[in-house]
Formats: sequence, C-alpha cells, structure tokens
Amino acid sequence: MLQLDHVKFLTYPPEVASQVFLYISMSACRFNCLASGSCVASTSFSDGTNMCYLKLPDFVSGYQSPALPSTSYIKVCSPGMLNPSASSIGIEKDNGWKLSGRILPIAVIGTILGVVVLQGGLWWWCRRNNPTFGGFSARYEPLEYASGDSTGNKGFCDKLGEGGHGAVYRGILPNGNVAAVKQLEDIELGEKNFKLVIATIISTHHLNLVRVIGFCSERHHRFLVYELVKNGSLYNFIFMSNEWAGKVLNWQYRFNIALGTARGIAYLHEECRDCIIHGSIKPENILLDENYNAKVSDFGLAKLTNPNDDKCGTLRSVRGTREHVAPECPADLPITSKSDVYSYGMVLLEIVSGRRNSEVSAQANWEKLSLWAYQEYQKGNLEAIVDQRLLRHELDMEQVMRSIRLSFWCTQEQSSERPMMGKVVQMLEGIIEIDEPPAPKAALERSVSGSSRTSSNVNVLSTSRVSAPAFSSSSSSHANRASS
Repeated sequence: MLQLDHVKFLTYPPEVASQVFLYISMSACRFNCLASGSCVASTSFSDGTNMCYLKLPDFVSGYQSPALPSTSYIKVCSPGMLNPSASSIGIEKDNGWKLSGRILPIAVIGTILGVVVLQGGLWWWCRRNNPTFGGFSARYEPLEYASGDSTGNKGFCDKLGEGGHGAVYRGILPNGNVAAVKQLEDIELGEKNFKLVIATIISTHHLNLVRVIGFCSERHHRFLVYELVKNGSLYNFIFMSNEWAGKVLNWQYRFNIALGTARGIAYLHEECRDCIIHGSIKPENILLDENYNAKVSDFGLAKLTNPNDDKCGTLRSVRGTREHVAPECPADLPITSKSDVYSYGMVLLEIVSGRRNSEVSAQANWEKLSLWAYQEYQKGNLEAIVDQRLLRHELDMEQVMRSIRLSFWCTQEQSSERPMMGKVVQMLEGIIEIDEPPAPKAALERSVSGSSRTSSNVNVLSTSRVSAPAFSSSSSSHANRASS
C-alpha cells in the first residue's frame, strides 16, 4: 500500500462508502484495509481520536494539507502485476479469439487516468463552490485580498499595531469579513519548516486563543491572517491613556480576563500535541472580544526565530519585553514553559494594580513590580497594591488576595518554584489552596518593618467581600498617583 502523509480520503456518498473504527493504531488501520477485499484505501487520524476510515470501492477523492493530522494508504498494483506474462493473462474464448497480453495493462492505465481526471474535476468543482475546500493550501488566497487595493485599504496602510515579530494591519477577506494581517519579520526558517510551524499554530483551537485563519509565504514575504478581535488589547484598558481614559474595567472583568488568559496558556503548554512556549506574554498580546473574553495572540511565533531548537519544550531566545521576561531569559539559560508562567505572574499583578512594571521601577526605585507589591503585602497594605480606580466599586477580596498570592508564586526567581499553568488555573478557580508565598530573593535583602503583622492583616481581608469605604482614607493619595 502507498503511504500518503497529511492526506484525507473522501468517498461519495460517505455514509455508505466508508467503514469507521475508533481507537485503533495507524498500523492496525492499514492492516484492516489490506486484509479486506472490499477496501481500496484507508485514512487514520493521529489527533487523539485514533479514528480509522476504510474506503470501499466507490468514488474516492481527497486532499492534502500540512495541517491535517492524518495518514492515508491506498492499494496499488505490485510491479509484478504491472508487467504480467502473456500466459498469465491469455484467455482462450469459445470463439477461438485469444485476448492479447497488452490489453489488461492498457485498461488499468486508462482506468487510473480516468479516476485522476474525475478527481481533478471534482476538486475544481468543490474548490469553486466552497472557498474553504482544500484545507491548508486554500489559505494562501486571503492575503491577496487582504493586502490588495481592491479592498479599499490601499495596500498595508491601515496599521493596527506592532509587536516583536512585525506589524499588524487591517485586511478584508473574500467573504467580506475583516481580519488582522501580521507581517512577519526576521524569520530564519526555510519554506518547508516555516509551513510546519504554521501548521502547528493553525491546528490550535481554544476559546482563549486568537483564531489563525491562514497564512501566506512568497519568497521573503510572510504573513499570518488572524481573526480581528473587536476590543483590542488589554493594555488599553488597564493602563490609563487619553484615548481610553473613560474605559476602566471593573474587578470581575479583570479576574475573568486573568482566568481566561491562564486557561489559554495552559492549553498551549499542556493540552497541545507539542508544548508551545509563547515567549512574549504581556498585556499587548492579550486581546479582548466584544464580551471582554481574553484571547491570547502571537502564540507559536517564538519557534519561528528558534529554528535550531530541536529539544522539546525549550527555546534559546524570546522577544518578550524587558518588564515581563523571566530572569533566565537574559541569563542565556534554557527557556521553558516556566518562563511563560513568570510573565503571566507579572501580567496578573499588573491587572490587579493597574500599574506597569516599568512605571513602578521609575517611581518607587524598585527593580520589579513584584518586589514593590511584596513589600506592601508584608505590611498588610493591600489598598496600595489594588488599582485605585477599582476602589469605587465592590471588590471580591478573596479573589484579589488569591490573585496577589499567585502572582508572587509565578514570579519566583527559580523556575522550579513556579507552578505549572494547569495548577495556576486551578488556584485561580479556588480548587487548589494557595500557600503563603515565599519572599522574593531581592526582598530578603531588605529590612521590612511590620512583617510580623502580615498574616493577621491579610487573613481578615482575604475572607471578606468589601467595597471602597472598607479601605483607609490613604487610598486617595494612591489614586492620584495612579492616574497621573
């Protein structure tokens, strides 16, 4: 049988021309087809379902795509059958006419050519009537529409933003939907490896991940097409700016965003076939849809700039911002999924405090936001940590305390002390209790007064739901500093 990787066979009609087996291996699927006289081809999926389809002798078609987690086999004639001896095919009929030895090979070749022509015609018809037919290869087309003048965009002029891997522009797909087109820069991968990495990215599907619609690769010009997320990035909502001054997210929205972001990262780390290290977790890469659900973007792109990293679950470099990267990144140490955990912990603290790590470093002369927050946490001064704009509304302090403690665990200097993202989700959900976090390494070198009263102050706040009046009057000075 001829093996065809990333190929899926189709039969018409599918309900009567296929046999389906569940949870069997690829080799078992091939053997079942080989042993069955009525099977002409088989398709086996390696996406966790282990489904096996045996194709019966009917009209068989199919398509190939690097994104398909499937392997197909088709029965072909052996070399001995393609050139049989005349005695093996000579048939003496009653009328004395003997069938020539050349008739059968010609008939076989003619049949194969006829099937190929029919398959080509069917593929063309399906491709014309359904733009999504054809799998991965059909995804090349949207870029021609998204970047061309025919959309009214006048090329790449409508810029939405720019990240570590390139700028993002607004584009229009053939069906009229608006999409985000990312122009990739400084990609070292060859064409084949580039498509393999993109196939991995496109195969990811999760509520809290930005959906990748397609890609385009032509010489040195490479693009990714994403769904356009309506409300933009989290950055605009938690950090005060003139344009977004009137759009402040309340605590419940923030907590749901933090939880959704954790779920998306946990999916990349623990639920994908291959662990995907994001490498650039920051508020700019957390987008919000029309219901303010978190969607992580730019995942999988770190692998594009690490073409020689064959070891599973590690990278040698990332393009994250200085305020969010883990200590091991600039130290030239192996970058693992725990590096994403550190970045997430820093983002979680920014969600709670409404302050940027760089802002605190400049104003309070601390090295990191987590160190400043831990100092206030030791004093029991939680109102200094929480975004002062949130004090006007009711707060679930149990969730606030859970988030603050978890952020300290995630931002530990030693990666081995940080939790896995799956446990991070469970801690946020309250399924796993969060222990008292250890002091950051730098905080141990500073003498902090009042540390003995930390646990009593913290425990009172962590079990109650309070509103703005429950905080001390000193919160007004913090509010003025946060809005300046």
